[in-house]
Amino acid sequence: QAPIKATCEEDMSCKTGFPEDVHSAVVSRSVHGGQPLLNVRFQSCDGNKKIHFGSSEPGDFRVGEDGVVYAERSFQLSAEPTEFVVSAQDKETQQEWQMRVKLTPEPAFTGASEKDQRKIEDIVFPWQQYKHSSPLKRQKRDWVIPPINLPENSKGPFPQELVRIRSDRDKSLSLRYSVTGPGADQPPTGIFIINPISGQLSVTKPLDREQIASFHLRAHAVDVNGNQVENPIDIVINVIDMNDNRPEFLHQVWNGTVPEGSKPGTYVMTVTAIDADDPNAQNGMLRYRILSQAPSSPSPNMFTINNETGDIITVAAGLDREKVQQYTLIIQATDMEGNPTYGLSNTATAVIAVTDVNDNPPEFTAMTFYGEVPENRVDVIVANLTVTDKDQPHTPAWNAMYRMTGGDPTGRFTILTDPNSNDGLVTVVKPIDFETNRLFVLTVAAENQVPLAKGIQHPPQSTATVSITVIDVNESPYFAPNPKLVRQEEGLLAGSMLTTFTAQDPDRYMQQTSLRYSKVSDPANWLKIDPINGQITTTAVLDRESIYVQNNMYNATFLASDNGIPPMSGTGTLQIYLLDINDNAPQVHPKEATTCETLQPNAINITAVDPDIDPNAGPFAFELPDTPASIKRNWTIVRISGDHAQLSLRIRFLEAGIYDVPIVITDSGNPHASSTSLLKVKVCQCDINGDCTDVDRIVGAGLGTGAIIAILLCIIILLILVLMFVVWMKRRDKERQAKQLLIDPEDDVRDNILKYDEEGGGEEDQDYDLSQLQQPDTVEPDAIKPVGIRRLDERPIHAEPQYPVRSAAPHPGDIGDFINEGLKAADNDPTAPPYDSLLVFDYEGSGSTAGSLSSLNSSSSGGEQDYDYLNDWGPRFKKLADMYGGGDD
Repeated sequence: QAPIKATCEEDMSCKTGFPEDVHSAVVSRSVHGGQPLLNVRFQSCDGNKKIHFGSSEPGDFRVGEDGVVYAERSFQLSAEPTEFVVSAQDKETQQEWQMRVKLTPEPAFTGASEKDQRKIEDIVFPWQQYKHSSPLKRQKRDWVIPPINLPENSKGPFPQELVRIRSDRDKSLSLRYSVTGPGADQPPTGIFIINPISGQLSVTKPLDREQIASFHLRAHAVDVNGNQVENPIDIVINVIDMNDNRPEFLHQVWNGTVPEGSKPGTYVMTVTAIDADDPNAQNGMLRYRILSQAPSSPSPNMFTINNETGDIITVAAGLDREKVQQYTLIIQATDMEGNPTYGLSNTATAVIAVTDVNDNPPEFTAMTFYGEVPENRVDVIVANLTVTDKDQPHTPAWNAMYRMTGGDPTGRFTILTDPNSNDGLVTVVKPIDFETNRLFVLTVAAENQVPLAKGIQHPPQSTATVSITVIDVNESPYFAPNPKLVRQEEGLLAGSMLTTFTAQDPDRYMQQTSLRYSKVSDPANWLKIDPINGQITTTAVLDRESIYVQNNMYNATFLASDNGIPPMSGTGTLQIYLLDINDNAPQVHPKEATTCETLQPNAINITAVDPDIDPNAGPFAFELPDTPASIKRNWTIVRISGDHAQLSLRIRFLEAGIYDVPIVITDSGNPHASSTSLLKVKVCQCDINGDCTDVDRIVGAGLGTGAIIAILLCIIILLILVLMFVVWMKRRDKERQAKQLLIDPEDDVRDNILKYDEEGGGEEDQDYDLSQLQQPDTVEPDAIKPVGIRRLDERPIHAEPQYPVRSAAPHPGDIGDFINEGLKAADNDPTAPPYDSLLVFDYEGSGSTAGSLSSLNSSSSGGEQDYDYLNDWGPRFKKLADMYGGGDD
């Protein structure tokens, strides 16, 4: 579609700057910070210019880059017009243009209907005309659309018409109008609507300023094809506040504190309430006041409140925590600047706690306290000091601290505070000697952890005296000096008096006998002490070289005891510093050495060792004895230092072997001490490096003492092991033989009956000597039939125990025991056949003088034989004796 061309009678020449010198606008009386007020139009013939807008009143008004003037803060416009200057400056050329703006407040709302109050205004789009295809354009001055003020909570009717938007071109074109922005086509949508034909802008429901204080809409005009006909215009709708919200306190209960004794005007706390209404209008302007105070003592008006800020302060003196610990105030906040008729109110509670200050000093419950303590005791509580304090318990104003102001110059006592009871605990920290001090009188003062309040003084009750009696106890004796040092030459003979070591008893006021002495520690058992007078004598020779002497010092400990109740004792140490004498001759070290059998190299380095110390030690003199002559002939010795010498061969060659070389060493003592020490030298064949090549042969030829002892020990241990093994074998054989015997051999009667190897068979099987049955004692153990060819029905051959042969027949009374023991042996014998099996016995042969057992008959030949001997066989054979030995009956 071709652009619409229009004609105009105005001058078509372009001029950069504001289109007018003075711009007037009508705005609401209440202006909010950030609220858009009007648009200023600046015409730039060069569209590339960068224009910066400014205000002569930057504290009240701000001009945006788009020319919209905003309120910088919230304020009320006066009845007179407000004027300020808006400036525009080119950022490149620094050229500046100015325009004066006059703001007039809208007339007050009288309550008449809105339709009667004002006529619906028309907002006409500014028009622009193009001159051919020139890029320069002449734009008609834009209308400054003043904000539309709309009261909140309007009751309608709805939709309610606000303004009519139209374009001058609606006469020649069919136009369509629309609005955009929050409240129209953006959330919250549908609040404002526009008639697309007539351009009538309406509101559809009541507005709430507390939710949205103003709406920024943009009106558009397009033709039927949707082409933009006019530039959009901005419409600002301000929601006028109504007093529809009560004040709300941030907290329903406020807590504060104030020290007791505070002066009038002391700040206590601040309470704060907020109102959702406009804080710059009377609807949101709050005022505070105190409705009530509880309790009302000592005055019903102890506090006041700043009606604008909510600060609570004291207005009367007399705050005393010990009388009133807390005050409760009811605070009221009212809007409409506290107007009781039209303002809305709300209340909250302020709880003010009166905090404690140290206005009550601690006071002792008694002027004098008493205590006692045994001497030499520490960490003992000897007295308990009690105080009273009216301040709040367990606070710095109540917690007591005690200090001694006199009576303890040596610092033997301290006073601790019990954190629960606040009592003072007098405690002994240093031992007290009854013999020196029997009574202490202390002066004690009590204070709090914080100083007393200004103007409060300590009364006399804050000071007390403490009388402490010291109790005498039996104390331990003590040696003086301890330890005691004695210097003595070693070698002091046994029985010599060394020194006197006595103790003292500190108990001068106790009746007790003298001290008794005894020895506690004497490692070498060299000393003894007299139990009465403490005189120490030697029991052995003092030897400085003893293992019990360290650094020439020998220590012994002695005990002193009294007979007090309870008995006490103390120990003392005697230190004997032993002076060295030349009582030890030097010795050679090492005792063994190795050298080559040739002259070179053959030097042996030796050292002289002397347990004595200087001057009874080195330097030492080394020499070889004159006898035997072979020593000096084969060897030579040269001293290389005070303690060292070299032994070497004198001859060119000495046969390999072990040689004992005596060396005489003499020390430097006065008098000198010397000894002859044997050095065992092993001479061996050496290689080119001087190392022995036949060491094993030489060592085997001459074993040392240690090697011989080791070999002997090994032999002895081996013999002991063999002996133990033999004893163990013999013991095991005896145990095995003991297990084979079923009964005691002394009680065994079976040794009178021969046990044969063969059972069963006829008389012709074997030729037995029946005489042996009558005289079994004559049978020897080796007369048992040798093992031969046996029958298949014979029992297997088992090793049978050999019982000793008894010469005498068993006593008749033992037959019963013999039978019972045989029965037990048969029952326990695992090789015996079952009792119901067929047993095969040996045949005794023919011609027996005993006759057949089957021929026995109690009724025949009974009178021909005397059975009286049955009475001698014991009670078990009494029945037989009665049957056969009872006579005719």
